[in-house]
Amino acid sequence: MRLSKAFIPTLKEVPADAVIASHKLMIRSGMIRPLTAGVYSFLPLGYRVIKKIIDIVREEMDNIGGQEFLLPALNPIELWEQTDRVKAFGDTMYHIKNRPYVLAPTHEEVIAHIAKNHIQSYKDMPQVWYQVQTKFRNEARPRSGVIRSRQFFMKDAYSLDSSWEGLDKSYDDQHEAYHRIFNRCGIKFFTVGASSGAMGGSKSQEFMVESNAGEDTCAICDKCGYAANVEVALSAKEKIGKRGESKNVEKIHTPNIKTIDELAGFLKIKPEDCAKAVVYYYQAPEDKWEPVLIFMSGNDELNESKLTAALGSQVAPAKPEELFDIFGANAGSLGPINIKKKIKIIADKRLEGANNLYSGANEDNYHISGVDFERDVKLDGYFDLRTIIEGENCAKCGNPLRVVKAIELGHIFKLGTKYSIGLDAKFLDESGAEKPIIMGSYGIGVERVCACYIEQNHDDFGIVWNKELAPYKISLIAVNTNLESVVEKAEEIYKALNDKKVETLFDDRVGVSPGFKFKDADLVGSPIQVLVGEKNLKNGKIEIKIRRTGERRLVDSDNILEAIDSVLGEIK
Repeated sequence: MRLSKAFIPTLKEVPADAVIASHKLMIRSGMIRPLTAGVYSFLPLGYRVIKKIIDIVREEMDNIGGQEFLLPALNPIELWEQTDRVKAFGDTMYHIKNRPYVLAPTHEEVIAHIAKNHIQSYKDMPQVWYQVQTKFRNEARPRSGVIRSRQFFMKDAYSLDSSWEGLDKSYDDQHEAYHRIFNRCGIKFFTVGASSGAMGGSKSQEFMVESNAGEDTCAICDKCGYAANVEVALSAKEKIGKRGESKNVEKIHTPNIKTIDELAGFLKIKPEDCAKAVVYYYQAPEDKWEPVLIFMSGNDELNESKLTAALGSQVAPAKPEELFDIFGANAGSLGPINIKKKIKIIADKRLEGANNLYSGANEDNYHISGVDFERDVKLDGYFDLRTIIEGENCAKCGNPLRVVKAIELGHIFKLGTKYSIGLDAKFLDESGAEKPIIMGSYGIGVERVCACYIEQNHDDFGIVWNKELAPYKISLIAVNTNLESVVEKAEEIYKALNDKKVETLFDDRVGVSPGFKFKDADLVGSPIQVLVGEKNLKNGKIEIKIRRTGERRLVDSDNILEAIDSVLGEIK
C-alpha cells in the first residue's frame, strides 16, 4: 500500500480522553476513531490487525473441530426470558423500543434453540459451534478505548455434549486452543479461576493480562502458580478461634458509633475482636427475596461473588430503610442476638468457633460483648466469604500473594444444563431416555486481544508489532522523494516485495520531511523499516531498522530482498 494513497490519519497529539497506552496509540496511529461513547470505527490499518486476530482464532477453532456460524444479533426477548437472563443482564442489555427484541450480548439462548430443533440423539454429539460476530452491551461507563466498549467483536464458541465427561473434553480442548491463540498473538497471559456470574454453570476460567489498565483484580502466587480472580480467590487467613473462657454477653452504651474502626477506638480493642454484620437479600424458592444476615471478622470485606456461590442464588444488598423493620436498629448497630424476625444467618469461616466478640446489640447506640458463635448464634453455615488482600498467604503453598489489576482476554465456562433445560433442548441417550444437552461456552474479546498486545508492546515512539499481527510487515521509506535515484530504487523494492506478497507500507509521500516519515513509521510500528536515502544509496547501501530493538543495518542495495528475508526470519 502506498502511503500517499492510504487512509491512515496519524496524529501528533495525544487525544484528551485517552488515558491508557493502547487507547492513545490506536487513535494516534490511525487504527480507530470514536463515533460516540464506547463505540469505535475501525479504520483500514486497525481492521487489518483485527482480521489477522480473527484468522488465528478461526484456525485454532477449526483445529478442534469447530464449525463456524453467523447468528443474528437481533434476538426475540422471549428466548432470554425462558432462561431468566433478561433480569440477570439488567440494564446491560439493549432493548428495542416498542418491539419484543433485544441486541444479543452473547448467544447461548440461540445455540440452545437451534440444538433443540436439530440435535435429537447422543449420536449427533459432540458438536462445537462458533462465530465471530458483533456484540452489544450497554456499559454504564465505557472507557479504556476498545477494552470496555458498547459494541465489539467477540469469538463465542459453544460445545454440545451428551455426557459430563464429554463436556470435560470439550472444555479442555478450548482451554488448549486459547493457549495457542494467545501465544501466537504474542501476548503474555495467565489463567485464573473465576466467577461464572450471569452465565451460570459449574466452572469457569479467565485468561488475563496483568495491567494497571485492567478492571479485574486477581490474586497471583509467584511460587506455586496459583491464580484466581479475587471474586473466587481462596482465603487462607487464620481463624479467630477460641480466646479463653467464654464471658457473659453484656450490653455496652456506644453513642454514635457506627463503624468497626469507631467501635475499636471507642472500646480500645482490635478490629478483629469484632463481628461485623452485613445484610443482603437472596432469591429464595418461588422467586421470593429473603434477607440474610452475614457476619464478617473485623474489617474483612464481604465478597459478593462468594456470597452468591454460598447461597446458590442471586443476591442484592439490603437498603438502609429495610434494616429497622427486621432488627429494630439501623446499620452500625446490628448483631446476632435479639433479632425481631426470623432470618437466615451465615458467617465467614474465620469466625468458626470464635468467642468473646463484640457486635451490634440490635439497638441504636448500643453494642454487646462476650458473643460466642457456638453458644449464642444459631447459624445456617460457615463459608469462605471474604475478599483476600495483598500479601496474605496463598491457600495452596503459603507464599505471600500479589493482588494485581488485569484485563480479561477470554473466558470459558462449563454451563452444564442451565440453557438446555430452560429452552427444552433434549436428546435421547443410548437407552432411549430423554436428557438435557450438556453445554459449554467460550468467549474471546477480539479488540481486547489487539489492545492488550499494544499494552505489552509499545515504547515512547509508538507500537511495536510482531509478524503475526502487524498490519504491514515492512515500512518502506523513500527518504528523499525529490531525488530520482532514491525514488527509482524505492519503487523497485516496492514492486519486488509486492511480487513476493510481502505486506509493505510504502511511504512515497512528496513534500513530507524525512523526520516526519520516520516518526510515522515508528508510530505505526511495522517490524522492519527499510530506508532508501541519498547518502547510503550513493555508496550502494540501504538501511534496515529493526523496530523492536532500534538496531540499524546497512546492506548492499543489490541484495536488499535477501537481507529483508533474513531479518524477517530473525523476528518473532
